[in-house]
Amino acid sequence: MIVTGVDGCGSGWIAVALSARGTVLRARTAATLDALGIEGVTGIDMPLGLLADGWRTADALARARLGRRGASVFTIPPRAVWTAADYASANALCRELTGRGMSAQAWGLRARLLEADRFRPGSRCPLYEVHPELSFAELSGAPLPASKHSPGGRALRRALLAGAGIVLPERVAGAGEDDLLDAAAVAWSARRIATGTGRVLPDPPQQRGDDGFEIAIRY
Repeated sequence: MIVTGVDGCGSGWIAVALSARGTVLRARTAATLDALGIEGVTGIDMPLGLLADGWRTADALARARLGRRGASVFTIPPRAVWTAADYASANALCRELTGRGMSAQAWGLRARLLEADRFRPGSRCPLYEVHPELSFAELSGAPLPASKHSPGGRALRRALLAGAGIVLPERVAGAGEDDLLDAAAVAWSARRIATGTGRVLPDPPQQRGDDGFEIAIRY
């Protein structure tokens, strides 16, 4: 059994593949998901599933579960918002459709979010939405106190992964260390999904996107 964790990075995407025993088989980057060559049950740190209107329940539940790290989970507006030409237009449309705006950080996901949205229906591998901060919280027993953008936060995340048998290289060309750590945490959750031991928000899933797929965040 091979499982894969995927995260966005500076050069496009980074994937970490784990063996049945949870050891790292490979870590690589590619400009597109098609070129990444993912294998097995795959988790991706990217929202999957857009609604025709309203907000996704999974995002609110994940934010609540993570406490101080909850800001790392973006609330994802309806599909129509993502067709806007720019952030100002998207924010205005989001307010019109939902009663409140969207963050500029969420808008920053647009290109990769839409790429993942196009990729999933034809993917030869099962693809699941995973949030790495939920994975790390599960590994540690509580949401982590330090940001992944701090040296201490990255060291803690690397130690948690090593404790789970996931020993990573220092860096992978084309990706930051935080992207590598996130992809590995997503792969850890993908292994839990594949073995039926993962958790899901909400449980059971309550919403389906306008593409027919369920909307849920697993870890």
